[in-house]
Amino acid sequence: MSRELMPAWNSWQRRRLWHKDQASHGPRVGTTHVKSGSMSLQNLEAKFPLDDLPLAEERARKIGYERRAILNQRDTFFVVPNGKLKLREENDRAKLIFYAREESGPLALSSYDLVTVAEPEATRAMLSAALGVLALVNKVRILMKRDTIRLHLDRVEGLGTFGEVEAVIATGDDPKNSRGAVDEVLRTLEVDRRGLIDVSYFELLLAR
Repeated sequence: MSRELMPAWNSWQRRRLWHKDQASHGPRVGTTHVKSGSMSLQNLEAKFPLDDLPLAEERARKIGYERRAILNQRDTFFVVPNGKLKLREENDRAKLIFYAREESGPLALSSYDLVTVAEPEATRAMLSAALGVLALVNKVRILMKRDTIRLHLDRVEGLGTFGEVEAVIATGDDPKNSRGAVDEVLRTLEVDRRGLIDVSYFELLLAR
């Protein structure tokens, strides 16, 4: 890890440990939605390394997934006391995303809030000054979709190529109902479950 990133990484680790300690004394973050005026959602997700994105896309098409978009994404993560807060700039739009993840291993349940951002540059500058920047992640994402299941084929700057499958959970639905669809993608792409990744891209970058 570079010397410049060490203070932010250490600060984030301390806050993460504090948050885990607090969570151990009450309901775990990630099992309920954050209450706000923004759009609140939940998903079940799995992330994994992929050596061959074209092959993965070909296999996914065979089980009904279709390419919906190619997204150039820039994610700026900010230092916050709990959860994760990022500004995502994506092609010609931007959104602020706050999310928290159940500490349940590689196949995890996340709750997140989305707010559309009209002025991303000004928002990034304001949040950087107020909170501090934890990490920056640049990637090109091929978005594939079937029903409510999203498959991301990612090329992440400084890390390599990865896949990520997300099942959007309807309000009131049991996340276990989406487990089969996630498992189907993993089988189709011949993903070794022992290689599933239980951290974010920015955490992989900071750990380098």
